Amino acid sequence: MAGPDYVHGYSAGEVQRLIDQATTLTELLHQDTRYPQGSSVLEAGCGVGAQTVVLAGNSPGAHFTSVDISAASLEAARARVDEKGHGNVLFRQGDIYRLPFPDLSFDHVFVCFVLEHLNRPEQALLHLGAKLKPGGTLTVIEGDHGSTCFYPDSRDAWRTIQCLIDLQALKGGDALIGRRLFPLLTQCGFSGVQVSPRMVYVDSSKPDYVEGFTKKTFIAMVEGVRDPALGAGMSTAQAWERGIRHLYRTTEKDGTFCYTFFKAVARKSPHNGE
Repeated sequence: MAGPDYVHGYSAGEVQRLIDQATTLTELLHQDTRYPQGSSVLEAGCGVGAQTVVLAGNSPGAHFTSVDISAASLEAARARVDEKGHGNVLFRQGDIYRLPFPDLSFDHVFVCFVLEHLNRPEQALLHLGAKLKPGGTLTVIEGDHGSTCFYPDSRDAWRTIQCLIDLQALKGGDALIGRRLFPLLTQCGFSGVQVSPRMVYVDSSKPDYVEGFTKKTFIAMVEGVRDPALGAGMSTAQAWERGIRHLYRTTEKDGTFCYTFFKAVARKSPHNGE
């Protein structure tokens, strides 16, 4: 549910990056994301529908309500779902802090790559918890840019990544939020919190991941903040280009790249909510 503070912007290139990311990571992130026949699922912050089509396809008997604050993103998401022929998704526009549904409306809530962009993730989680029925589940997936490691190592490459982390922090977000999911969910009153790391490891024996993840997901994400990073004085143009060049160096035959996502599943306890 990206708003005006969405650090990656809304360009056509960013839309394609989100689609490439979802396509490449489907098995890693969603092989165990399944919802029962007839269950109601709220997808909070669906964006352009990159994850929506995976959810709807994995659980054709479930009923999804996918919400985003951006009308343009919802239009793109609806078109993507229609193209895939999924008839089990309803789209609604709304703010994650003020969702237009009564409390106790959903069996399950799904949130992916959303909390990192919020300046009040705890409040969002409390609000989402209120929309869950007793015993309902919450699934949260987030990345953690600080988990990145690669070979050949490069201080310049790390400085470009740090620019993205710092820009997101300036906008009130947290690019390192993956490591915080357990304390966040427990502090918000969810029970049975289980967090599993989902590491992406890439080398030249995995060409689909070299293209789909290292180049088209991660490096594209860093490249996308070049102008605001330079504008904020976080780097010089020369240092930035050197860092990006060193990131691409990891995609060569002898390079490696690692990144860890975190997937949390929790249950609504009798006392959590707003």
